Amino acid sequence: MARILIAGDFVPYHRTKQQIEDGRFSEVFGATQSYTEKADYSIINLESPVVNGNASPISKTGPNLICTEKAIEAVKYAGFNCVTLANNHIRDYGNEGVECTIKSCNKFGIDHVGSGTNKKEAEKVLFKNIGDKNFAIINICENEWSVATDNQAGAAAISPIDNYHTIREVKSKAEYVIVITHGGIELYNLPTPRMQELYRFYVEAGADAVVNHHQHCYSGYETFMGKPIFYGIGNFSFDVAPKYNTRQWQEGYMVNLCFEGNEISFELYPYRQGCEDDSSVQFIADTTEMQSKIQMLNEIIGNEEAVSDEFAKFANKNSKGFIDMLEPFRNKYVSKLRNMNLFPKLYDASNKKLLLNLIRCESHREMLTAILEKEYINNYK
Repeated sequence: MARILIAGDFVPYHRTKQQIEDGRFSEVFGATQSYTEKADYSIINLESPVVNGNASPISKTGPNLICTEKAIEAVKYAGFNCVTLANNHIRDYGNEGVECTIKSCNKFGIDHVGSGTNKKEAEKVLFKNIGDKNFAIINICENEWSVATDNQAGAAAISPIDNYHTIREVKSKAEYVIVITHGGIELYNLPTPRMQELYRFYVEAGADAVVNHHQHCYSGYETFMGKPIFYGIGNFSFDVAPKYNTRQWQEGYMVNLCFEGNEISFELYPYRQGCEDDSSVQFIADTTEMQSKIQMLNEIIGNEEAVSDEFAKFANKNSKGFIDMLEPFRNKYVSKLRNMNLFPKLYDASNKKLLLNLIRCESHREMLTAILEKEYINNYK
């Protein structure tokens, strides 16, 4: 038997940033050690590159996250054995940030997967003997600013065809294959139709479990062909300023997978983190309310039509925000300059980068397609 614990996004930020730097790790992780000690192997997503010296942030949309080597020391303190690095922030400080993160993991004896100095290195599978079983761990993320290329450090990307061949190859070398993904729409607590189709495809290819994070909120799960798929497990420790802090942001759960023969069972460990009165990870004794919410999500996930309907509702509700991002003239001053023929180009560099990310990232592109199709159908039917 082998027990593998998987946690979501860890970012030293806001209050926890100073706690990590001061070495006050217990104030961040709370009782986490009591759970990692029971597992044979524990994994957490490090959603921030390590930069110990001077490094410049890359030019991108969204924030550039950063931490120091203290974050890796904290991960080790909490009892985690491995960090997943395939996420949309690992390349926020370029090649130097990726390389420094990997060196820091090696220094503290922490395994890492999902990132490397180039595409080939980033796509390497982590093989581990855990308990009395042999595992292959694959870590991939959606295509944003972080993805590695042949000559650029970064993360391993979601690429269904490549991922299929990787899963098939390692299936012949390991008893179990775990795919850990990083994707989905932020603050949307259900999978999109594309995500469900893709993660089920990974199971069809040979994955024994699929675990996803990124959305900053938890989702539900399903068992497909006898294998568990978790569509979102929430932030693990990502403290933010009060104006951004919501209960949705605060709640999540760790997944404890148990592998024994052909049976794969699991247990969820719900918690809250980054609360107003306490930034630490606080495990919930009475999980009735959260379990009820998860069950409601599971009922939707179990119905493909319901998954599509909920996504359509979400896209419609958020259409204005996405449409506004495509509009280059978003204030009266720019419009006036345009009318006076004093505005020489439609898009500046920033708008081009934004448009690139909207088109390139699978989740952003899926939202955009749904919204524009609705606009087209309503106006040109």
